[in-house]
Amino acid sequence: MKALQVLARPFVLFVERYYPDAFIFVIILSVITFMAALALTDATPASTLMAWGDGLPMLFKFTAQITIIMVGAHTLAHTEPIRNFLVKIGQLPKSAHQAYALVAFTAGVASLFAWSFGLIIGAIVARSVASECSKKPFKIHYPLMVASAYSGYVIWHMGYSSSSALAVATPGHFLEDKVGVIPVTETILTSTNITLALIGLATITIICPLMHPKDDDALEIDPKLIAVKDKKPFETKNEQSFVEKFENHQSLNVFLGLAIIAYIALFWSKQGFALTLDIVSWTFLALGLLLAGSPMHFIKLINNAAATVGPIILQYPFYSGIMGMMATTGLMKVISDWIVSIATPETLGFFAFLSGGLVNLFVPSGGGQWAVQGPIMIESALSLGVDPAVVVLGVSYGDQWSNMIQPFWTIPVLAIAGLHMRQILGYTFVIFIFTGLIYGSGMLYMGSAL
Repeated sequence: MKALQVLARPFVLFVERYYPDAFIFVIILSVITFMAALALTDATPASTLMAWGDGLPMLFKFTAQITIIMVGAHTLAHTEPIRNFLVKIGQLPKSAHQAYALVAFTAGVASLFAWSFGLIIGAIVARSVASECSKKPFKIHYPLMVASAYSGYVIWHMGYSSSSALAVATPGHFLEDKVGVIPVTETILTSTNITLALIGLATITIICPLMHPKDDDALEIDPKLIAVKDKKPFETKNEQSFVEKFENHQSLNVFLGLAIIAYIALFWSKQGFALTLDIVSWTFLALGLLLAGSPMHFIKLINNAAATVGPIILQYPFYSGIMGMMATTGLMKVISDWIVSIATPETLGFFAFLSGGLVNLFVPSGGGQWAVQGPIMIESALSLGVDPAVVVLGVSYGDQWSNMIQPFWTIPVLAIAGLHMRQILGYTFVIFIFTGLIYGSGMLYMGSAL
C-alpha cells in the first residue's frame, strides 16, 4: 500500500507542476505535429497549414454527439429518482478503499458496455460517492476518486463498443478487400482479450485504493458541488395560468421520452442491438425526459448541464486539426512505418500496441485513429504473415492505454466532477504503467502463439 503511495507521489507532483492545462496541451501538440510534418514528410508549410485548417471541422458531428451525451447524462443524474439511487450507491462504501474500488469497478464495467457510458457514469458515480462519503468518519481524496473513475476507461476497447473491432466486423468496411470481414469472435470475444480485460478491471480496482494518500493530504469534495447536488427539486407556483399549467404538465415530457424509446426499439429491431453515439445520446435524453417533473423542469436541468460542455466545444476542433495534419501530410504513415520496420511476425502485435499508444496522443479518437492507422498496420500484418486480428487488438490496446496520460478524454469527466486535469493525471500515470505491462505482455503472448 505504502509502496504505491510512494510511486504515485512523484507523478502527482510532476503533473501538478509541469503538465499544462488541457487547452495549452492541445496547442503544444498542434505545434509539435506541424513541425514534425515539415521535418519528416514532403509537406510544405502552406500545405500543412491547409491540412490543419481543413481538419478543424472534421469532428463537428462528433463534438455535437459528445455534447448531447454529456448534457443528457448530467440532466439524467440530477432527476430525483436517479439522485436518490446515486445516494444509495454512495452509502455502500464503509471505508475509503472500498469507495475507490467501487468507483473504479463501476466505471470499468460501464466502459466495457460502451465507452461513453464509462466516462459519464464513472464521473457521476465518483461525484455521488464522494458526496456521501464526506458525511462519514473517514476521508476521501476526491482527485483520486475521480482518477479511479477515469481509470475505468483504460479497458473500453476490449468491450462492446471497440471502434476498430466493430469496424472490421462490419460488412463493407474500407479494408474488406484486403482482409474480408473479421468477426468479433476473433477479436474482442477471444479468450485472450476477455482474460486481459478481466485482469485490467481487477488491476484498476486494486491499484486505485492503494494510492490513497495520508489523511492529512486528502482533498475532499468541494462543498459547493455537494450543495449543487442537494438543491431542492424543481418547484412550481401554486397559482398558474393556463399556459404555465400546460408547460409544467409531466405528460408532455413523458410523451416525448416514450417516443424516443419507441424509436430506439424500432432501430434495434431493424439494425440489431447497437450502442452508437446517437443511440447513447437519445437514451440519456429519453430517460431524462421520463424522470423529469415537467418540460420546464427538464429545461432547467438542461440549462444547468450546459455549463459543463464549454471545454469540449473549444478543444475538440483543434484535435481534429491535428488529425487532419497527421493524415493528409503522411506523418501518420511515417510514424507507423518506422515502428513496423523493426518488427517481426512475433513482435508486430506488440509494436502495433506501442504505435497505437503513441498515435493516440495526437489522434485521440479510436475510430479516427483506426481510419488512418489501420491500413498501414493491416498491410504490415499481411506482408509479415500475421493474423490481421492481432494488429486490430494491438492498436486498440494502445489507444485505450495512452488515454491515461492524454487529457482529451478527461474533459467530459472533469466537467461533471468539477476538477482540473492536473489533479488526476498523476494517479492515472500509475495506471498507465501497470496496464502497459499487462497489455504489452498480452501482445507478446499473442505473437509467441503464432
